[in-house]
Amino acid sequence: MKLMKILEKENSKTMCTLVLDWVGTNPARFGQLVTLLLKGKPVIMQRASWPLSLCVEAHPILAQPHLKVLVHNLRRPNLHDAVRRSTMRLLQYVAIPKSLQGEVTNRCFTYLTDQRETIGVKVFSMTVLSVLSKQLPDLGRELRMILEDQLPYASPGYASRARKTLTQLSRLSKTNDRKR
Repeated sequence: MKLMKILEKENSKTMCTLVLDWVGTNPARFGQLVTLLLKGKPVIMQRASWPLSLCVEAHPILAQPHLKVLVHNLRRPNLHDAVRRSTMRLLQYVAIPKSLQGEVTNRCFTYLTDQRETIGVKVFSMTVLSVLSKQLPDLGRELRMILEDQLPYASPGYASRARKTLTQLSRLSKTNDRKR
């Protein structure tokens, strides 16, 4: 399989570009990439995660048939942070169906409030929650409280994304207030 050879060779931007070009808009090839993310050897799972998120950024429709399994994969214990980070990253580009919104919301808040979680996973979780809050305004209020609480102690990367998210939430809140 050509995909496996590309992923085994190295973990680099070049590898991501090769995979992205190989997948293109082909749903079957994207499915092969998803399978390797879910069932490959640990190093292959890690390497598959980055180009997977880039494929979804370029062609969000490819992810739709796989969203449920990708979200459920986040339940796995000891899942490598690269897989968590890339999965959260790709979720910001897709319309999350109502049937998965609760699980995604809970997962995002868990990641945001976990002191041991990586900054990358946290900032993508923040963005996913911000996108979901456009449909679910109560989410925005809860997210705002958590971000304001954590902001004084946050790393520069987290603080930057938190300030941008708070600005977006403030605009969204004003828009929602005008609609009432």
